[in-house]
Amino acid sequence: MSWIQRLYETYENCAAAPQFAKDPPMPVGHTKQQAHIEIVLDGEGNFLRASVVGKEETLVPATEESAGRTRKAVPHPLCDKIQYCAKDYPEYGGLKDSGYLDYYKQLKEWVSGDPHSKTVPVLAYVSKGTVVRDLVAAQVLHVGSDGRLLTAWPDGTAAPEIFRVLAPDAGTKQRDQGSAFVRWRVQTAGDATSGVWDDAGLRDSWTRHIDGRGAKTGLCLVTGEVSRVAVNHPKRLRHSGDGAKLLSSNDEAGYTFRGRFENSEQAYAVGSIVSQKAHNALRWLIARQGSKSGDQVYVAWAAGGGPVPDPLKNSADLFALVMPEEETQDPRVYAGDAGQHFSLRLKAAIAGYGAELAATERVAILGLNSATPGRMAITYYRELLGHEFLDRIANWHNTTAWHQDYGKDRKFTGAPSPRDIAEVSFGRRVDESLRVATVERLLPCIIDGRSLPRDLVLMAYRRVCNRQGAEEWEWKKALGVACALHRSLERGENYQMSLEVERRSRDYLYGRLLAIAENIEERALHVAGEKRDTSAAKLMQRYSVRPCSTWRTIALALKPSESRLRARRPSVLLERQKLLDQVMEMFRPEEFVDDSALSGEFLLGYHCQRAALWGRGKEESGEGDEGAGKKNGADE
Repeated sequence: MSWIQRLYETYENCAAAPQFAKDPPMPVGHTKQQAHIEIVLDGEGNFLRASVVGKEETLVPATEESAGRTRKAVPHPLCDKIQYCAKDYPEYGGLKDSGYLDYYKQLKEWVSGDPHSKTVPVLAYVSKGTVVRDLVAAQVLHVGSDGRLLTAWPDGTAAPEIFRVLAPDAGTKQRDQGSAFVRWRVQTAGDATSGVWDDAGLRDSWTRHIDGRGAKTGLCLVTGEVSRVAVNHPKRLRHSGDGAKLLSSNDEAGYTFRGRFENSEQAYAVGSIVSQKAHNALRWLIARQGSKSGDQVYVAWAAGGGPVPDPLKNSADLFALVMPEEETQDPRVYAGDAGQHFSLRLKAAIAGYGAELAATERVAILGLNSATPGRMAITYYRELLGHEFLDRIANWHNTTAWHQDYGKDRKFTGAPSPRDIAEVSFGRRVDESLRVATVERLLPCIIDGRSLPRDLVLMAYRRVCNRQGAEEWEWKKALGVACALHRSLERGENYQMSLEVERRSRDYLYGRLLAIAENIEERALHVAGEKRDTSAAKLMQRYSVRPCSTWRTIALALKPSESRLRARRPSVLLERQKLLDQVMEMFRPEEFVDDSALSGEFLLGYHCQRAALWGRGKEESGEGDEGAGKKNGADE
């Protein structure tokens, strides 16, 4: 139960904290609902007007039962659907059983026990039994010629607003106007806050009213005190339509607890107030800083409310490490101290978090997912000290850092996110369930320091090598991510993010050779004004499997490009040929003739050499690379 203990502590620390005054956790005894209709009353409970408000999130009072209701008709005490608060709903052909009597009884008990200037008029109005009639007259709800509420708007004319905000029934596709959620405004002289959801005094009135209600008591396993035990726990944790619950034991005939305990309270017992505070804290944290992908949610937080880095973001999004435009154009970034630049920025970002997060403060990381609409599971949970958490985040971003190119305005040095890794490994159109499973596999690599799954690294490597059919920006992104993964997997090799001209490993050198060959052909095509794939790009997949034999094919294919450069750019050709000779001389003879498949290290050498030559090309272009403006059309 450590997760619920940590959430309860978070609520106690953050609910009244001044830094969260604009967006505090939800108060006890309340829930958020999407309101569709707003009814305005005067202080005497007379109808003034009504309007459709769309799907606006509205904070409303709720009981433990109504906040966690699923199929059972349990009304909220003040704001609720038409079927609950409208006495005349059955008269207009309501599709569902009316819950008005329970709603009226509950509201009357509240007004009798703790009257408020807004609840008294609402009670007076709903007791008249004219809610649907008034809404029909105001053209908010709509009836047919038979006087019954319409469930579908006739074709041929634009549907009214209420039919655009109500969701259709999954089975019948009908839109039940009785499901429209109503919220109230009470306008009285001298009261600037007319909305019941904005009135702090009304919220306090409801909290006082429910305090101590409920006869079922027991030992709360969170606080260790005897208190009113929660029977029905809240839902709507990930979003307003979320019906899945974390705590539930309503399966009396199944195997939820039978065989080990006599009743559900022996399996677990949480105080009602503790449960509400913990769930409200979780709901608040997910909305503020949760990482969502479908039904999957991850959230990291400190119980004291201090800021913590999101472990599922890439370096650019997490630490604002997008490279300035002038730096992306600087060739020294790829041939000098790019790694040092990144390390300094990362250290400064982590130090910023560390200044606001005590070293001994605990940080929790919680993962949620649901296999069914009604049940939610904790798929991951860890608690770490603040300095341990920050150290592991820094370690992940350091060891998995590489030059990333996500497009024209998204170039940065750092680690990709798990979502980026999933898309590179399985393609942009990866199935959502596969994406979710991949994120689950990668989170322990970030938080627990585990080694990356080799199959993911290998799949990313193969997708980069098989570049045919991929768009240029997509392939560049995949290249950066694949290099980052291999660097992290083989962190013992201490690969640098800049070109290592002294590294003599076979795969690294073969990567450099391919990049040089590709650059020669690219320069020749540029001189001729042609746009097509190079032979090196076309043969990259074959080259990764049979490098020695494929290199002969690539070398022969370079002859026309070399001839073209010899006539138009002799100095460029001479420099590239010298570079080829230097790399060839670094091979050991037995390694060069070895025709076995290359590892992911090949991509590191290829990417670094490619980037270094790209930077050199920028410098060379300043000498008249295009030939424009030069006499006789040549610059050499």
